[in-house]
Amino acid sequence: MQQEARHSTEQALHDYKMGVGKFSEKLPEVTKTFNAFTEACFGEGSLSKKEKQLIALGISVVAQDEYCMIYHTKGCIDQGATEQEILEACGVSAAFGGGAAMSQSVTLVQECISELTSHTH
Repeated sequence: MQQEARHSTEQALHDYKMGVGKFSEKLPEVTKTFNAFTEACFGEGSLSKKEKQLIALGISVVAQDEYCMIYHTKGCIDQGATEQEILEACGVSAAFGGGAAMSQSVTLVQECISELTSHTH
């Protein structure tokens, strides 16, 4: 089963790379500009490349973006992140995702219930 997962991960990375190639043929300036922008964002700075990959992975988990999860998990590994660091980043993203759901539930949803039911009575 792990072998199947590895194949699908490698296939997803391959599919993404092929898709970027085709997109680049049709919109080379957009692709070139986007790539330059993301390279600048992920370059070494006050935050390390590893820290930036961990942040990106956490965001991709909350956004439920499967290609980015695969891409940034690989980025974390490539930048030397340990399994524990990767899992902790995912834990923070789970807390954030749950926290966002909770914060909307205790504010906006309750406000809507109050406003919508007060008009019907």
